[in-house]
Amino acid sequence: MAPTKYADRSIPKISLHDFESRVDEITAQLVHAAETDGFFGLINHGISEEEIENMFETSAAFFALPDSEKAKVPFTTKNAGWEKNAQVRPSTGQPDQKESYQMQFGANMDGLWLPDSVLPSFKTTALAFMHKAQAVSEKLMLCFARGLGFPDSYFIDAHDVSRPESQTVLRLLHYFEVDRSVPVPDNYYRAGAHVDWDFVTLLFQRAGQSGLEICPGRETTTAFAIGDTWTKVDPAPGEIVCNIGDLLMSWSDDRFKSTFHRVKTPCDPEVDYYGPRYSMAFFNQPCTDACIQGPLKKYPMITGKEFTERAMQRNFAALKAKREAMEAVRQDASVALAVS
Repeated sequence: MAPTKYADRSIPKISLHDFESRVDEITAQLVHAAETDGFFGLINHGISEEEIENMFETSAAFFALPDSEKAKVPFTTKNAGWEKNAQVRPSTGQPDQKESYQMQFGANMDGLWLPDSVLPSFKTTALAFMHKAQAVSEKLMLCFARGLGFPDSYFIDAHDVSRPESQTVLRLLHYFEVDRSVPVPDNYYRAGAHVDWDFVTLLFQRAGQSGLEICPGRETTTAFAIGDTWTKVDPAPGEIVCNIGDLLMSWSDDRFKSTFHRVKTPCDPEVDYYGPRYSMAFFNQPCTDACIQGPLKKYPMITGKEFTERAMQRNFAALKAKREAMEAVRQDASVALAVS
């Protein structure tokens, strides 16, 4: 396997302080970040370090439960619930080595909350945090709407979490500790390279738990090609790392960039983080009946439900192609071995 190529990129840090009086300045900064690397950090966003850490502790308490207990709230077709070693990336053909628990605001969570007798105040704490993340997201949505020439509330209305059609998700993530005393298997991936198919992702990372890397360069939302030069995005206390998703890339007629990213599998004990890694991703996903089309109408208008379904279909098609390629390589190797 060829060594990974790295390049330094300046990931902008955008402050949301005094938002109402600085909205034009913030809009310009967000639009520039969206048009270039598709990644940026948010500071002074209104969620305190204490609130973020409290949610991380709440997340760790959930993942510390026995699998038999977590399995009582299993992942469903409504994109909510707990899963383990289940997400396979087209870039690797292998499952990510992690577990996750996805939560939504409304009826899609019916039967998917553990009772207070198992995790006291978990639901209350999680929903309060989700509403704070939504408030931050709506500031970004206002700015992106202005940047694209839409009314201020255009994207906010399309992501209204008070409606039963809401699809927005908070995903708690736990990557398993890696044994640094033995070589990591070739097919072990913390999170293989991928793009998000939402509007914009707010990622909360725990300081000291590195691994996130990005690979910009994607030009159209319909192309799946990954570049070969990566940049590390280390966590900073209180900072929210944000990335543009495929939805906003399409909604901007490919003006804003949805960037490939991954959580690196540790391979160098002197540099990489091998311990358990916790993160939280707030995926802003449109209401199922939202009408999606960019200002230039580059792509046909579709609904939020249709966009999600098509994104999943592209993902499955790419995964199928990856597996077929892997099988062809395996068969060629078997033939070569037989001939020798």
